[in-house]
Amino acid sequence: MCGLNGIFAYGQTAAAVNRDELIRVRDSMAARGPDGSGCWISDDGRLGLAHRRLAIIDLTEAGAQPMHAVDGAQVITFNGEIYNHLILREELEREGVLFRSHSDTEVLLHLYRKHGPSMVGRLRGMFAFALWDARERQLLLARDPHGIKPLYYANDGNTIRFASQVSSLIAGEGVDTRADPAGAVGFLLWGSVPEPFTLYKGASLLPAGSTLVVSQSRGLGQPVRYWKISDALRLSLHTASAIPKGQERAYLREQLLDSVRAHLLADVPVGAFLSAGLDSSTLVGLAREVSTTRLQTLTLSFDDLQGTQHDECPAATEIARHLDVDHECIVLSAGAQEDELERFFAAMDQPTIDGINTWFVSRAARQAGLKVALSGVGGDELLGGYATFEHVPRIRAQASTSPWRHAPSLYRHVHDLLGASLNWPANNAGIPGYGSTAPGAYHLSKGVFMPWELRHVLSAETLREGLNTLMEHDAAHADSFDDLNDFAQVACLESIRYMRNQLLRDTDWVSMAHSLEIRTPLVDHRLTESILGLAASGRLGSGKQMLPQTLPNSLPGSVLDRPKSGFVVPTWRWLRHHAGLEAWKSVPLLKQTRLSDSRRWAYTLLSRHPAGRTLLHAR
Repeated sequence: MCGLNGIFAYGQTAAAVNRDELIRVRDSMAARGPDGSGCWISDDGRLGLAHRRLAIIDLTEAGAQPMHAVDGAQVITFNGEIYNHLILREELEREGVLFRSHSDTEVLLHLYRKHGPSMVGRLRGMFAFALWDARERQLLLARDPHGIKPLYYANDGNTIRFASQVSSLIAGEGVDTRADPAGAVGFLLWGSVPEPFTLYKGASLLPAGSTLVVSQSRGLGQPVRYWKISDALRLSLHTASAIPKGQERAYLREQLLDSVRAHLLADVPVGAFLSAGLDSSTLVGLAREVSTTRLQTLTLSFDDLQGTQHDECPAATEIARHLDVDHECIVLSAGAQEDELERFFAAMDQPTIDGINTWFVSRAARQAGLKVALSGVGGDELLGGYATFEHVPRIRAQASTSPWRHAPSLYRHVHDLLGASLNWPANNAGIPGYGSTAPGAYHLSKGVFMPWELRHVLSAETLREGLNTLMEHDAAHADSFDDLNDFAQVACLESIRYMRNQLLRDTDWVSMAHSLEIRTPLVDHRLTESILGLAASGRLGSGKQMLPQTLPNSLPGSVLDRPKSGFVVPTWRWLRHHAGLEAWKSVPLLKQTRLSDSRRWAYTLLSRHPAGRTLLHAR
């Protein structure tokens, strides 16, 4: 796990690479890689690659980057982990390839020499990398299937710049830093900036499961998708039909163990986050079963949650005792929480309404001496654990029979007039107009701001431009899954909208701010392809009920019967009492008591961002 960046002056009139800029961008990511740094500029000065290293596999200098092929024909800077690199290495060695290190980075170099850009289809892991091919005079940028690792880039028509963080990208030169309405509108709609947008017009995120080739002769290509969740789901539905009835639990256990084993591969100790939830508990149990060393686990809680249903420490402690792992429960006081807020905001790469819980537990993990930790992210998307799997079909049914479906604007007007006095949920105003499609119903169920509310916080011009850009992008690039059943459609939406754009992105920047690598065994494209079809077919039971059944001794009954509560963060207190978080109080809409704090939190976070602030204040 590391930070990477580079500059490729591919245009004939482009200026040569500025070494000072390259290093400045690299070192702005020092927390991502405190164990070492590297920089390489080609002899002709047209390409520069840089790297910050967090050493996890092959801790020696042989694993340092940027890494060169023996003959210098290829050079790579890489962020992530390739979990099947030992298998790939053995295949290459049988074909006569000689290795100089034990790192997964060198495997990438040799794999490219054999397969070219299509090598990404053979990788299992989380990754973002830039690989220079001196023979072809082209640069390959690539990102893992689910988008666990980010790669941002800026192109001015002659030069492309790229980095692992938006903030680092703009720390260099030549990036258009004007505010992008699409990024701001998308953030307010969803609570995270939707891929491929950022809050800057000049910075884009390479889409998950994509490659991008930049050539000295042909210039900048278009991102090419090599993996989509919708296609993976169709493949998984086909695979599921071959699993004999009655073998579902054994098959689920086999596939989970395979992923957990892969994610334990490291040359440093691997710990785990342990909540009282089924996903992290099952992962810890499976990891305990196959790990060759004692497993260290952590649970986080806040002092003002102790004694409530939202305090996960008692149940997590019981689970840890049952699974026989070394466990620590960290309880943060209100003062400790508030002391960290400004550091959290300062490190935030793009605005997000989530991530603060991961911030605190990552900080605790690093203080406990861990360099790698497993997380249960992805279980709800994979197995239907969210309420949206029930809500979205219900909203679509309501929309299809609503007497207002032919007059949605009038219904919203009535809702505005009567909703507050009758305590109607604010989002229900959109059921006749938005609820008939899966994406529309999903947004009503899980979105932050509703589209019709944004006129209260953004200028008409910003809102129009942002919505138009988002709709044009979705029309051209959105996954198509109308042929899938309700479960499958919601699984795709959760994976794309929420997991990819928010959970995984927050996991990356937050963990890297603490020089910690978080691994997500339930977010693994091979696991997705093998399991999601079974879940969508209804063969794994309701939600995540079969997860703990994959353990030899399941979990304590008191834990299994515990209602799902989710991790609660006291944003309500911060919004009302913390200095610098009161911008929402100037917006009449946000003072309505029936609105959730997620809208106030989103508005406040956007108001703190330099680019977002200019759009909010242009009213």
